[in-house]
Amino acid sequence: MAAASAATGFRTWMQTHHFGWLTPRRMRSLTIGAMCAAGLVSTVGMSGSSAPAARASTPPAHTGAP
Repeated sequence: MAAASAATGFRTWMQTHHFGWLTPRRMRSLTIGAMCAAGLVSTVGMSGSSAPAARASTPPAHTGAP
């Protein structure tokens, strides 16, 4: 969700600066590219899982003696 809003913010920023080279076709291509990049970064670049906990010490071995 955050990645899509960042891509939308990028698109809005590009529109408000009125770049001369930014035609409607290029804007569409930039929008698609920004959405794809945002999707890839959010799924591949960031992990939703936390790091595994440090391994606990192993319990003492049972000798079989009472």
